Amino acid sequence: MPIPKAELHLHIEGTLEPELAFTLADRNGVELPYTDTEELRKAYLFEDLQTFLNLYYELMAVLRTERDFEDLANAYLARAAAQGVRHAEIFFDPQAHIARGVDMGTVVEGLWRALGSSETNHGISTRLILCFLRDESADSALQTLDAAKPYLDRITGIGLDSAEVGHPPVKFREVYEAAAALGLRRVAHAGEEGPPAYITEALDVLGVERIDHGLRCMEDEELVARLVRDRIPLTLCPLSNVRLRAVDVLAEHPLPAMLDAGLLCTVNSDDPAYFGGYAGDNFDAVREALGLTEERLRELAQNSFVASFLEDDEERRAGYLAEVEAYEF
Repeated sequence: MPIPKAELHLHIEGTLEPELAFTLADRNGVELPYTDTEELRKAYLFEDLQTFLNLYYELMAVLRTERDFEDLANAYLARAAAQGVRHAEIFFDPQAHIARGVDMGTVVEGLWRALGSSETNHGISTRLILCFLRDESADSALQTLDAAKPYLDRITGIGLDSAEVGHPPVKFREVYEAAAALGLRRVAHAGEEGPPAYITEALDVLGVERIDHGLRCMEDEELVARLVRDRIPLTLCPLSNVRLRAVDVLAEHPLPAMLDAGLLCTVNSDDPAYFGGYAGDNFDAVREALGLTEERLRELAQNSFVASFLEDDEERRAGYLAEVEAYEF
């Protein structure tokens, strides 16, 4: 069994495997522009973030009903459990669905059909994080938060994703302030393609508690010192970084240097169906490519639970950390 871990950077729409995409397309009468799963897999070769996003949004067309979202989440949870995931904080993109005529309730209720029973069925505790698309307007984000209000008993926090460059965090100041007033936890993608200044802005303007990606913090020594001092977690996604050309090859990934600097790094899968690996696959890949020791891998697993939004259940967090401590490689 792989080392127990939490997954903190996972887009549920990014777990849509080609086989399930075709199953849902057939169920819902959606015609995909690919003859079969093999042809679709060939499309999973990206030049950059935008070419990935184009396919990502195109395939969302197959997600129509509560049952579709339930099937999507259950498929992810089954794969995650097999790779040692014990706790998952799952992102979803409601604006991308609302724009297609699928309302917030269909998405949340469908996902919750799987998440609500995930401990029983998969041995995984879960949290749900609503992400705003940063290439949409700030007004759209506010409308989306408003639409989510009936479901806040099932939503732990908010995030910010999609195309980063040209959409600085400050654009979403108002919606983050509103979310904070509602008691929601706050995270944001920053410093993947965007500059280190986006990380600083996400902290100062949006009040985020975790930085998703944060890779480029290493370009700013003062920022690194701040992240270390304040124990701000970074949710890194190594295989994603290679696929989207943020890092040329995995052997050049800055993860070891980031750990050596004292940063609270975690390893996650991002959009695993598209990027070639789930959480355990990412652990295996960095272990092999970067020569990480068993104790470094244990540190990454511990970090994932430390960085989790489990303040409402410290007993559970302590139990997970005990599992990591007792794990034998």
